[in-house]
Amino acid sequence: MVSILVLYGTGEGQTAKVAETIAEALEERGHESTVTDVAAESGSVDVDEFDAVLVGASIHVGKQQAAIRTFVTERRDALESRPTGFFQVSLSSATDDEARRAEAAGYVDAFVEETGWQPDRVGLFGGALRYSKYGFLKRLVMKRIAREATGDTDTARDYEYTDWEEVETFANDFAAFVEGRLGVAPPSSE
Repeated sequence: MVSILVLYGTGEGQTAKVAETIAEALEERGHESTVTDVAAESGSVDVDEFDAVLVGASIHVGKQQAAIRTFVTERRDALESRPTGFFQVSLSSATDDEARRAEAAGYVDAFVEETGWQPDRVGLFGGALRYSKYGFLKRLVMKRIAREATGDTDTARDYEYTDWEEVETFANDFAAFVEGRLGVAPPSSE
């Protein structure tokens, strides 16, 4: 069994849902996962207690959460000494538009450049529009962004764009990578 930290930053909760789904897939494969919100626990998380680490963030105004960038920058050496992955949740990944998908990949490139950390695996997932959780101004801004990105501008409802099969596939790919790198068989196959 491998112990895997799934640390995330979230705005309205979609990245937390993705992190929980990843953890469930890892556990179904027989591994131990610890899911942690960076905003609540970043100072007390010891990366050295885990065999592998997945870091997740959502995109807001073109950047990941500052707490995620700080966490990764401060623990870069510990992260580089074990298998790692990064997953990002954004509206740019929720569309088939190649320019928008390239924009999402560009956010990851900027993150890697800013933090100096090169994760072994990267997953890009569609996020959600949580109009019900936005204040008046944010609702207006998000409606304008959504008009171009997804076309979903009815602020009387929320929208979810995450492809959950894609999330589970990413989790299983990451687990297989970790097993190979650490030389362990998947516990569920024993």
